[in-house]
Amino acid sequence: MTPVLVPLTTPDEVETFLAENPLSGVFKAGTCHKTMQGFGVLETFLKDHELPIGFIRVVDWRGASNHIAARTGIQHQSPQLIVFKDGEPVFDVDNWNITADVLEPVFEQYVPARGEAAPVGSAANTAAASTVAASTVEPYKQLMRGFLSGELPDWAFQDRYVNMFRDDASLRSQREFELLSNLFGDPDAYHGGLHQLGAPQERGNLKERVQELLAAL
Repeated sequence: MTPVLVPLTTPDEVETFLAENPLSGVFKAGTCHKTMQGFGVLETFLKDHELPIGFIRVVDWRGASNHIAARTGIQHQSPQLIVFKDGEPVFDVDNWNITADVLEPVFEQYVPARGEAAPVGSAANTAAASTVAASTVEPYKQLMRGFLSGELPDWAFQDRYVNMFRDDASLRSQREFELLSNLFGDPDAYHGGLHQLGAPQERGNLKERVQELLAAL
């Protein structure tokens, strides 16, 4: 089931969302692949649990983000997930700590499974709710097609791909995140001077792996 999200662009929208949804979560989206990874993990739980999620694109909707920090006393991070009950935060997690192992006990404790009684005012019934826009992998596909056609040497393709992935803050499913990340691994290691960890010659034939990824996407 596709998650239903509510964009929170202003402090007033934050307050309305929390008032209408006694059990809810707020996800702050940043500007890099950590957001993609964090949302991918969250998305796997939203498929099976009834938790209205308000999302804030921090760069674009900074007023809403700052309001959450001032309201809760929780230092701003991105990505960041905060779970609210009756308007008060009961759980928060940031960055690479947004993992299945961390979220599982929280969802078991606080969040009903789909089919159970949903909280009054569920975001699925609010006028502001919207499904996540279908993500696009077309920029990756175009880059891979260019490489396969001989437009780019291995090193130039790897450099462009890793930069694209590092800066990708799309709200993607865990499947998309895992597919895209498997080609070269951790872009932070790459930009920390450890790029040979993802060297094509050490991970099999690069063109074959790119063809497999292109087919999977």
